[in-house]
Amino acid sequence: MAATFADLHTESGLKFLDDYLASKSFVAGDEFTKDDIKVYAAVLVSPSDSFPNASKWYNSVSSRLAPSFPGKAVGVRTGSHAAPTDVAPDKEEKKDAPADDDDDDLDLFGDETEEDKKAAEEREAAKKSSAKKKESGKSSVLLDVKPWDDETDMQKLEEAVRSVEMEGLLWGASKLVPVGYGIKKLQIMMTIVDDLVSVDTLIEDHLLTEPRNEYIQSCDIVAFNKI
Repeated sequence: MAATFADLHTESGLKFLDDYLASKSFVAGDEFTKDDIKVYAAVLVSPSDSFPNASKWYNSVSSRLAPSFPGKAVGVRTGSHAAPTDVAPDKEEKKDAPADDDDDDLDLFGDETEEDKKAAEEREAAKKSSAKKKESGKSSVLLDVKPWDDETDMQKLEEAVRSVEMEGLLWGASKLVPVGYGIKKLQIMMTIVDDLVSVDTLIEDHLLTEPRNEYIQSCDIVAFNKI
């Protein structure tokens, strides 16, 4: 028998075993694998009539193992890597028995190992990381930058504007536009990554603060378009 069961000393464990054995046929004299012996050892008492399939299988195994395991499967260790040391299987059984190393692959009771928990946590972390890495949207912004008066050095004003460097900010083309009375304003394009750059913060915390406010009187957003 090769399967994964819950704790076989509980009602739910016996129910699972009973359901699993529903389509199986067990009679005294059948060949039993080491899995059968291990499961037999894990069942503390003979299953009641409430679990007819498990009861039939248990009695069948008992009749076969009784001479070697008086009372119960003495010496059988659940999950061990070796067969019972006080059992003397016949030659044919010993020949057909799988190698002991194969027992490493058995997970008889379905217990979750530390490796399983760690792998599950890593998968969950990878999912969250993948969601965060979705590319952020970008926007194209046209900004009006106004000087204090007609005596303001517009070249230095533009240099002051472009000196602002932020992750996700790229300055573009610019031009001077007359506004009257000999005063010109700077119109400048910029491309921003929406999740990284706030235009309001850029203006209030960078363009309108010292030393740039020596040249810049105010800033206005002329156009704001998603790319």
